[in-house]
Amino acid sequence: MRDQSPTERTVRATNHARAALLAGYTTYRDLGTEALGSADASLRDCINRGLTPGPRMFVATEALACSGGYELRSENRRGVAASGGGGGVALPRAADVGDGVDAVRAAVRRRIGEGADVIKFYGDYRRRVMRFPPDVPGPGGRVLFPPDRAPRNPAVVLFTGDEMRAIVDEARRAGAPVAAHAAEAKTALMAVRAGVDSVEHVFEDSFGCMENLVQEMVKRETIWVPTLATAEEDFEPEKFARCKKAVKAAFDQGVRLAAGGDAGVFNHGLNAREMEIMMEAGIPVEDVLVAGTYTGWQACGGDKCGYRFGCWEEGNRADIIALDADPRKDPKALRKVSFVMKDARVWKRDGLPVDMVAVTQWPDELERLAEEERKKSSAMSGTSGDSMANPTPSTQSPDMCSSPTSSCDMGF
Repeated sequence: MRDQSPTERTVRATNHARAALLAGYTTYRDLGTEALGSADASLRDCINRGLTPGPRMFVATEALACSGGYELRSENRRGVAASGGGGGVALPRAADVGDGVDAVRAAVRRRIGEGADVIKFYGDYRRRVMRFPPDVPGPGGRVLFPPDRAPRNPAVVLFTGDEMRAIVDEARRAGAPVAAHAAEAKTALMAVRAGVDSVEHVFEDSFGCMENLVQEMVKRETIWVPTLATAEEDFEPEKFARCKKAVKAAFDQGVRLAAGGDAGVFNHGLNAREMEIMMEAGIPVEDVLVAGTYTGWQACGGDKCGYRFGCWEEGNRADIIALDADPRKDPKALRKVSFVMKDARVWKRDGLPVDMVAVTQWPDELERLAEEERKKSSAMSGTSGDSMANPTPSTQSPDMCSSPTSSCDMGF
């Protein structure tokens, strides 16, 4: 990512939120601001106050990591330490750092105090990257003899089992769910045994732990957010195929899946690609829709998050989308969102945005418009019925379903 000011990143995040909402995503779980502090909590609050359109957001503020575990890397940064503070590049921190049981508990308390809805920690990361820095263009920019008996920059475990358990225990005290970043199945297994609510990614099984991991996830009802859309973006076809096969095998054995694509790696508004890949992997459409709705709510904490959404039930948030096609017949149906309602407010109708930019109104005019909107919403809710059970794909009678939840990087 090129250097961007906090102002630009905030503007980008605002646009990303709008794109996600119009794509039918009424809830976002944002697992870290990537070196912008607690800016995601501020954006969440702006959306909740009606200052800008966007999904209902559950945020982590900063993710947790150990010293040297997850940070912005620069060879020029070494000059800062070597010269006692001068001669190098000073970079913002990318994580809330904690080493040891007491320190990680303190980090969780800081995140809760900053407004985090969910606690996210890096179970592993490529923290030895500066041993063989990435190649860069130009003369002398390439390491001539990288290691050939081991990966050049493997994912390395950042926390001990005791530290992970302390993170989970402290988050539980605050009523917050816990998500663990884990590239390796070995790390995911540690996190699941520590009691996390969800594990994110799990692209590698270098130590032969996948079978045990699946058994533990089934036993503990841990949610797996496989971020297959990111795997498609980043990996060669063979590795991507292995990722899809592993997810399908885990699903077949009873692992609960949630459809968080790690949007930000790919463009916001294209979030449905995650569910498309799940279907391509052989997971039934109905189960993929559950992964994108109800299980997403559970990954946000379930009832602990303070809302109910992701399923049809009296008293739940009125989040509804309509599709112009049947996803059981059209594999691209989830891209064809013609109607979006969030919290009983319509944001998209007949494929077009509604009231995306509020125009200042006189009070009596504002009340008249609000009354018209209430009548429209009431009329639609009275005629929609259960069209997922009896689909009639068309622009006049679209498929209706509870709207999706996604995990993402808002661009912070």
